[in-house]
Amino acid sequence: MTLHLIKLCVGADSIDDLRDWVADRALMAIAAGLEPHSRHTTRMVPKRIDDLLPGGSLYWVIKGQVQARQSLIGIETFTDGEGIGRCHLVLGPEVIETEFQPRRPFQGWRYLEEKDAPRDLSALGAGAAEMPADLRRELAELGLL
Repeated sequence: MTLHLIKLCVGADSIDDLRDWVADRALMAIAAGLEPHSRHTTRMVPKRIDDLLPGGSLYWVIKGQVQARQSLIGIETFTDGEGIGRCHLVLGPEVIETEFQPRRPFQGWRYLEEKDAPRDLSALGAGAAEMPADLRRELAELGLL
């Protein structure tokens, strides 16, 4: 059973903001001679790593809606300079748009079962992918998309 994570995308107002952040991190990694993966640091280490890898994703909540995901490539635990255990969620370089799914604010990350994960936008058909994000959001809120 594939399991995913879901997290608020703090500081991003749109998928384009998230893509810009991911691109910046990829360029920094390449400049340092590393793979172009982005990393998201979190204090809590997932206990169900075997269910998350391989095949899991990190779903991003932007402006109260799940809007995108990135593939989880790895989870690296470490202890920071203050002796606090943390982990890096190693993410694939591609930001994949998903159907909108409303989410209330929460702290940290949560597990997301496969059956509850929003579908990729590409799975909704070409018409949905070409709609402006504001229109998709409004249709999703009305239950029409």
